[in-house]
Formats: sequence, structure tokens, C-alpha cells
Amino acid sequence: MMAPTTDSAGNTEDAAAARASLETLRTEIAKAVVGQDPAVTGLVVALLCRGHVLLEGVPGVAKTLLVRALASALELDTKRVQFTPDLMPSDVTGSLVYDTRTAEFSFQPGPVFTNLLLADEINRTPPKTQSSLLEAMEERQVTVDGTPRPLPEPFLVAATQNPVEYEGTYPLPEAQLDRFLLKLTIPLPSREDEIAVLTRHASGFDPRDLHAAGVRPVAGPADLEAARAAVAETTVSAEITAYVVDICRATRQSPSLTLGVSPRGATALLAAARAWAWLTGRDYVTPDDVKALALPALRHRVQLRPEAEMEGVTPDSVINSVLAQVPVPR
Repeated sequence: MMAPTTDSAGNTEDAAAARASLETLRTEIAKAVVGQDPAVTGLVVALLCRGHVLLEGVPGVAKTLLVRALASALELDTKRVQFTPDLMPSDVTGSLVYDTRTAEFSFQPGPVFTNLLLADEINRTPPKTQSSLLEAMEERQVTVDGTPRPLPEPFLVAATQNPVEYEGTYPLPEAQLDRFLLKLTIPLPSREDEIAVLTRHASGFDPRDLHAAGVRPVAGPADLEAARAAVAETTVSAEITAYVVDICRATRQSPSLTLGVSPRGATALLAAARAWAWLTGRDYVTPDDVKALALPALRHRVQLRPEAEMEGVTPDSVINSVLAQVPVPR
């Protein structure tokens, strides 16, 4: 076997260092957020895939704190937008402002010009404002007055929504849901985790002061870039590709669904499984990697029939049923 060139050896070392840095994220974020490892992993996977994340959970389960802690641990800029019924698209993207001194219009960037945008309660704003994020999420740019303006790199939208309070909300249309790489559900903490949360607060923990909580940068944009390059080199066999396609095609034939997973969903599942395989220390994708990411990558891309929903069927149960039926490659 030929020895690796200096460049390939250097790239290997950079990738190994990047993986080690990203693995420490859980420990660092755990200083502020208790018991949300799956959500942390999902956000890292999305960053590696240049995707976006929809966070769903009841109020008070640390969705906002999780994104802020991730930004601090990755040394990334973050901004938060509280989506409300009167929010305008220009409040998100920015607008042209008249400067009386120069008698010219200048562009004033909106909060979307950041690395991690927290779109809080995105389903509380009308579709017109929701759609203002579509170009940013897909094209990574904002067009104002016919001029495209690129967004910073890396760029991730972490949108939150409340699963129990739908009065006065505007559910995201399927086209916009499909733009999110993953949908992560943030559960209520276990009894032990909830005790740990209260103990921290009783000891003086302030969620608004992450520096005082000890959260420090352990990785940065350079680590993400090295990690993305390594993920792109992760091997995907023809059998794994066919397995992903078979899973997605099976959802389109499910009697419980009116809408199955699109080809974009299949691409998202494969990309997420690839990033997860690399994070766990392998340079190839296995069927277990696909299964591990199937729920977060697909649950928001299917639509239940009304009668199935009345019977208590959920997107997760349909996807789990599909995974149990589709033959696993050997």
C-alpha cells in the first residue's frame, strides 16, 4: 500500500482533530443544558450537511438555550427572532434605508445575516413572513431590490414550534417543511434530569450568562470545514443508496399517508446518515446509520390521512413500520 501524500496525511489529521473537537461539544453544552444529547447531535449533523433544523417541544424544555449554548461552544455568531403575527419579511431579511446625509439608499442587514439564526415559534407568523426564509435556507442568500446578498458561512436556521398550542398559528406548508434537513423533538426531561436542572438553578445558574456557566468555545468554523470535507469522503455503497430509496418509496405506498417522502427527503436521509457515520468514527455508511437518522430526517416530510390520525397513528409509527418491512442489505 502506498504511503499517503503529505496533503492527504494533513487532511486526515485535520479531520481527526475536527471530530475530536465536535465530540467535546456534548460535554461543553451539558454545562448549560441537561439531557439533550440527541438534539445536540442532530444540530451538529445539520451543520455538517449544511442543513437546517426544526425543533419541536413544549415551552420550557430549553430549546432556545440549546441553540445559544451550541453557538457559544462553536464560537459562532447567533441571533434570535421572535416570530409574531405582525412580523414583516423585511424584519428578518433587512431592507433599504434612506440616508439623509448622502441622499442615497443603503442596505441595512436583518438578523438573518448570522451563523445560527434562532427562528423562535416560526408557526406564529403568517406565510408571507415564513416564506422570507425560503431563499435564505435554500440559496444561502437574500435578494433585496434585485440585488442578491450572500449570507455568512456557516449558516443554519434552527426554528422552534410548540406542538400543543395551535390557536393563532400558521402551520408550515409542506414546501417549507421540506427545506428542513431534520425535525428534532425535544422531550420533557426525566425525573433525574429535572432534579439536576433545579439543583443548578438553586446553585445560582443563570441561563442568560453562559460564560458564567463555564461554556467555552471548543470548536470553530475551521473545524466544521475540515469535518465537512471528511464527510464528503465517507463511502456510500450502492446497497446503502438502494436501501434509502426503498425506504422512501415505501412511505409513498403506505395506506396511512396521503404524502410520502420526496426525492429531496431521500437525499436528506442519505446526507444525514453519512454525517452520523463519520461522527461515530467510520468512513463508510451502514444500514444502522440510515435507521438512526430515519425519524428526524423523514417525520416532517410525510402527511397522515385524517382517518389514520384519528386512530392515533403518528408519522414516527409509520416510519418505524416502514423500517421494519424494508429488507436490510447484508
